[in-house]
Amino acid sequence: MRAIVIDKPGDVTAMNLVERPIPEVTADHSVMRIHAFGVHRYEALTRAGGSPSVKFPRVIGVEAVGEIAVPAKNSGFKVGQKVVTMMGGLGREVDGSYQEYALVDDAHLFPVEFDGDWVTLAEYPENFYTAFGALKTLSLHTGQTLLVRGGTTAVGLAVVQLAKTLGLTVTATSRRPEMLAALKENGADFAVLDTNNQLDSDQQFDGIIDMVGTVTLTNSISHLKQGGVVTVIGLLSGEWIVENFNPFMLAGKFLTVFDSTEVDPAMVTEMFKLINDNHLSIPIAKVFKLADIRAAHEYVMASRELGQVIVDND
Repeated sequence: MRAIVIDKPGDVTAMNLVERPIPEVTADHSVMRIHAFGVHRYEALTRAGGSPSVKFPRVIGVEAVGEIAVPAKNSGFKVGQKVVTMMGGLGREVDGSYQEYALVDDAHLFPVEFDGDWVTLAEYPENFYTAFGALKTLSLHTGQTLLVRGGTTAVGLAVVQLAKTLGLTVTATSRRPEMLAALKENGADFAVLDTNNQLDSDQQFDGIIDMVGTVTLTNSISHLKQGGVVTVIGLLSGEWIVENFNPFMLAGKFLTVFDSTEVDPAMVTEMFKLINDNHLSIPIAKVFKLADIRAAHEYVMASRELGQVIVDND
């Protein structure tokens, strides 16, 4: 089988296409045939050495869609069963999705019902799961207002799609004026410019999902209604520490973080029901082949297009 192996971190030339034997099942790990996977900016960070816990050589990639090639010895899965996988150490503690077959712990394989093609399916797992989990932390109900800060990201677009099915009024942000119309075309009720980490609006919201992170957090809290929640799910700013943070500004308000590291199988099933029932989707920015993974990484880091980059393994 073909796999993209990184022997040591570096630029895109650190990723090399090699031939490897197909892994063999264990008692609790099945072999998954990977048909497609999304490519993410944080994977490029890992490739460059920005994830100290990741040991090399490594096949990176945190999510994949495909089917069971060989079930684990103790598995309840069947050959050909459609599954997705995400997180659970994939591409970090164990070899990930940048290959044709992967050995995956059955605990991190999630059966799905989906009638579309593999490339379309690949837009959902990590993007929509993170979006759905973040929405659940807010405990909003029909008619309430949501701010999606960082709305042009793939996860941000997924939040908008899911939030509308829950009956929320959604405002999404962008730092680029030319993207505001695209946000509304993608389902947002309103689109607001984010200038120098300040929202170009005086509105307050029942809930806020912030993907920009530490540099916008104080401003996000100031736009939160009493009793509301700000959930941080990203650090697009690249900064981990909030400077000069006054915790008393949280009086009557709440701050939390959603982390998709531990995936809840019931939530995956619930999420795909919403996707299927409401025909949800986000744009696919571009599709690459496995052999073109270097170009895929360059595109992800340079692109200003809306949507998810996908690698098609077929």
